[in-house]
Amino acid sequence: MKESIQYKIFKVFNVIILLLVVFVTLFPFLNVVAQSFSDQAAINAGKVNLIPKGFNLETYKTILHDKAFWTSYRNTIIYTVVATLISMVMTTMLAYALSKKRLMGRKFFTSFAVFTMFFNGGLIPNYILIKTLGWTNTIWAMVIPGAISVFNMLIMKTFFESLPEELEEAAAIDGSSTYGTLIKIVLPLSKPILATMVLFYAVGNWNSWFSAFLYLDKPDMFPVTLYLRNLLAGATSGESAGATNADNLTQIAANIKAVTMVLTALPILMVYPFIQKYFVSGIMLGAVKQ
Repeated sequence: MKESIQYKIFKVFNVIILLLVVFVTLFPFLNVVAQSFSDQAAINAGKVNLIPKGFNLETYKTILHDKAFWTSYRNTIIYTVVATLISMVMTTMLAYALSKKRLMGRKFFTSFAVFTMFFNGGLIPNYILIKTLGWTNTIWAMVIPGAISVFNMLIMKTFFESLPEELEEAAAIDGSSTYGTLIKIVLPLSKPILATMVLFYAVGNWNSWFSAFLYLDKPDMFPVTLYLRNLLAGATSGESAGATNADNLTQIAANIKAVTMVLTALPILMVYPFIQKYFVSGIMLGAVKQ
């Protein structure tokens, strides 16, 4: 079919608008990357946009040569993997159970879960609970309290409800148990939503620092986000953070914020392209009940 002049004009404007949106979206991140490689004076003078000015690697060298940084990175990887695994198991089991209309008290349990989205015990009761359980300065304080996101559970529940019931009925006739049906039938059909939930939980756990700030006192247990937060605080106050030299931090205080943002976001940016194809489909399938 021959395209009309109006349609061609629309396509041109559509491409221009989308390119502008992409530029506006990428500009802040590219600016941060440029600042992380720029000189302190150039950043203070506002000369850094998309290209580094006064190329500088001192901040990266200072942080990457610090053993405490790599210890924190290792801790973050462990916390993220363990927390995401626990969250996926618990969220999947809860969502699958609540997706079954035959479950007694289904509406009550769903309402109870939604209630916790808006009301919670508060900071002090949570801290007292963790301390009473003896979880301070342990990995459990990082991976258990936020194990289930009700929002993620509701998306997964809606996805499970959209699957044909006939598949599970056929599996039951063949003698499959509830867990066997879940593992062998439901989960293989749920790769898009599972990948989406893994991304949500992994990003949340990777970026989490406040729980560590509350419950961890030992520097060798800090996640990288808390390490970098302390590093930034030490740079702005002229104090040492971890094993990093305070004089060096004071000299590179202008671009240390940019460096911390790049180092924190880099692993997630590297992983995202591999699961992006599942991300959109998982959100759409889990958000709209068919």
